[in-house]
Amino acid sequence: MRNTTRHALRIAALSLSVAATAGTALAAPSCGTDPVVLNSYFETGFLLPRQLAEEFTRQFPNVTFDIKEDQFANMMENSPRILSEANAPDLIRLPSLTDLVANDLLLNLDGYFDEFGWDAFPAGQLVQLRVEEGGRPRGTGSLYAMGLNYSMTGVFYNKELADQLGMTEPPQTLAELDALMAAAKEAGIQPIMQWNKGTAGLAFPLQNLMGAYGAPEPINDWIFQKESATINTPDNLEAAQHLDAWIKAGYFPSDANAIEYFQMMSRYIGGEGLFMFNGDWESGNLDANAAGKFGFFIMPSVEEDGRHATMSAPLTFGIAANAANPDCAAFFLDWVATNEEARKINVAVGGSNPGGPTDLPMPAVKPGSVTEASLAAGQTLAEDNGAMDFIANATGAIFAAGWTPELQKMVGGQQTPEGLLEAVQEEYETQLSR
Repeated sequence: MRNTTRHALRIAALSLSVAATAGTALAAPSCGTDPVVLNSYFETGFLLPRQLAEEFTRQFPNVTFDIKEDQFANMMENSPRILSEANAPDLIRLPSLTDLVANDLLLNLDGYFDEFGWDAFPAGQLVQLRVEEGGRPRGTGSLYAMGLNYSMTGVFYNKELADQLGMTEPPQTLAELDALMAAAKEAGIQPIMQWNKGTAGLAFPLQNLMGAYGAPEPINDWIFQKESATINTPDNLEAAQHLDAWIKAGYFPSDANAIEYFQMMSRYIGGEGLFMFNGDWESGNLDANAAGKFGFFIMPSVEEDGRHATMSAPLTFGIAANAANPDCAAFFLDWVATNEEARKINVAVGGSNPGGPTDLPMPAVKPGSVTEASLAAGQTLAEDNGAMDFIANATGAIFAAGWTPELQKMVGGQQTPEGLLEAVQEEYETQLSR
C-alpha cells in the first residue's frame, strides 16, 4: 500500500477516534518511544542539519539519524532516483519540488499542517513549498515540504577593505555599489569573490540585480511555472547587462569558472575580495571563524529608498512518499521551528531566521555580528515584501542545463546578456513540455 494512502487512512482513523472520544484532544504525531532510525539525505558541507539532528537525539534518545550527504548539483540530478528507491529517505534536502510532486515521490504534508497547527506559521513562509496536483504551478495547492530555516541572499563585505576605501555604511543605491567596486579595482583590491564552477555562483549576483531593477512577482511567477511566464523581460535584461558589465570590468576573479563554492569561502575568509554575493547561511560560519571581520547588507535598489527584492527561500526538506518513518520525520520538522534549543542552533549555526509561529521569540545574537546584520536585512526584506525563490529552482534541471552553462559562457566571453536569457527561457520551455 502506498504511504500516501496509509497516511490518508491514518488521518481518517484519527478523525473517527476524535468523534468516538467526544472531543478529547489527541496528541500530534511524534517519534514515540521505540527505537527509530531516520534515513536522512543532507547537503554536503552545511553543518546545520547535522547539529539539529544531534540535538534532536539528545532530547529524544530513541531517535538516531542515518545521514548520507551529497553535493547540491548531484542532489538536483539524483533526487528522483533516491526518492523512488525502496529505502527512500525519511528526510531529504530538496532542490526543487515540481517534478518530484508530479511523479508522486513526495509525501503530501497537509495532514501534518492540521495536526501540528502549522497555520500559526506566516503563510508567506510556506508559499514556496506549496504545489498544485500534477506538479505545477507552485505557490498554491498542497504542502509538500518544510524549511529548516528561512534564508536570504545578500552582499557580504570585508570590513578592513571597506575601511581602506572609505566605506562607512552599506551602499544605498546600485550606483553607490558600482562606485565602490570601481574604487576597489583601482586600489588593486578584488571587488567580488564569487564561485562559478559546478553550479553557477554568478546566479546569486544576477538575481540580486534582477531584484534591484524590477519587482519580484514576475520572477516568482516564472519560478512557480505560472502560465506564459518568462524570464526574458526588459528588467531582467538590464540586470543581465549589468552583470556582464561587472564581468568585463574585471570585478569577478579571472578564474571564476574554476572556483568551487568552498574554495570561494576559503579565499574570501582569507581576505581576497571586498564583496561576496552569498546567503545568510554563512553568517554563523563567519561569526565563528572570522569574528568582527565581515558585514552583510541587503542588495540596494537602483533608486534610493527603492523596494528591496532578493532571493529568500526556506532550506527545504521533504519526506519521501514511501518513507518508513513519516510521523517522526514530520515531528522533527515541527520541532526545528518551535523548540527553543533548535531555534538557537538555527540562528547561531545557520545564521538565518528560524521561521515558525510569529509569537515565538527570536534567539539573541551578539551585537555587531554578521548574524545580527543578516537578520536585520531579512526584516527589511519582509517589510518590502520582496522575497523571491531561487531562479535555479524553476525546474529540477534548469540550474544544471540552463543557468550554469550559460553563465559560465558569459564569464568566458562566449555569451551575451540577450543570449543568456533567451537560452535559459528556451531550456525552461523545453523542460516544461516533457
